[in-house]
Amino acid sequence: MTKPYPLKCKPEFKERVWGGRALEQFGLELPEGHIGEGWMIGDHPNGTTQVENGELAGLGLDQIREQYGSELFGSKGFSKKTGRFPLLIKLLDCQDDLSVQVHPNDHYDRLPQGELGKTEMWYILDAKPGAKIIYGLKDGVDREQLAAAIAENRIMDALNEITVQAGDSFYIPAGTVHALGAGVLVAEIQQNSDSTYRLYDYDRLGLDGQPRELHIEDSLNVIAYEGSGATYMKTDLDGPATWLTLANSDFFITEKGRVEGEWKLQTVPDSFVIHIIADGEGTIRWADGELPVRSGECFLLPANLGSYELTGSMTVLRSYLP
Repeated sequence: MTKPYPLKCKPEFKERVWGGRALEQFGLELPEGHIGEGWMIGDHPNGTTQVENGELAGLGLDQIREQYGSELFGSKGFSKKTGRFPLLIKLLDCQDDLSVQVHPNDHYDRLPQGELGKTEMWYILDAKPGAKIIYGLKDGVDREQLAAAIAENRIMDALNEITVQAGDSFYIPAGTVHALGAGVLVAEIQQNSDSTYRLYDYDRLGLDGQPRELHIEDSLNVIAYEGSGATYMKTDLDGPATWLTLANSDFFITEKGRVEGEWKLQTVPDSFVIHIIADGEGTIRWADGELPVRSGECFLLPANLGSYELTGSMTVLRSYLP
């Protein structure tokens, strides 16, 4: 590779029993079915995205990692546990409620071989009036009380529900019980993991017509009953060209900013930068070129890109490694 440039990947789409067709509004060509997830940037055995622009077009993110290593991803740009790209970037279309679930941390001894734990965050791109999510346990609920509520089919009595709006942001450390509700469209930034333990699924059948598997014992083992450090916030911005921190974890930092006109920025050698265009349109300019960008698109900016500029009128999420 001669010169670095912003990488755009071809999404990997996942059919889900709770999915729909809303990702088409971003100009994405969906396969048939109920598409719940677009894996926009990923390097995981269950979904590895391929670059679709520029010199590296046709290469998977795993191949780029193997060929160009820290040159593009930065000195921190690999999972210490798996050696893979450390993050997974998704867009989620929730036409129905997701299962009530929880994710383990990296140290859980029953994780599948080569898998990471899963700390993540959600940014609500759109929400129908009255749409809700489940976010944590009610105060004082311990393992024994939760196990009893599950056994007596009254788990919803133990869970917090929150009504959401576009622009809300939720940080979801491993150990947080959570579930997206029907009627939300979400950008998700997470550890590069596909580890999910289901506590409850509304007695729903899967795409194969069979009841979906629950993982009660694992879930009860990994829940952070004393609090996981989960936080949520409204994300109104004071003005353009400033970053508002949405999540600051050991695994990623995510910020929100507004572009109005031109905004000069810079990458640093220790980490790539990911930009998700939450709304609006504009361009990314760098020393050797310019790319048009629009809502729903995600870009991986190499650590060695250096100076670049965002232009236009758009809201942008920026994620990088701490």
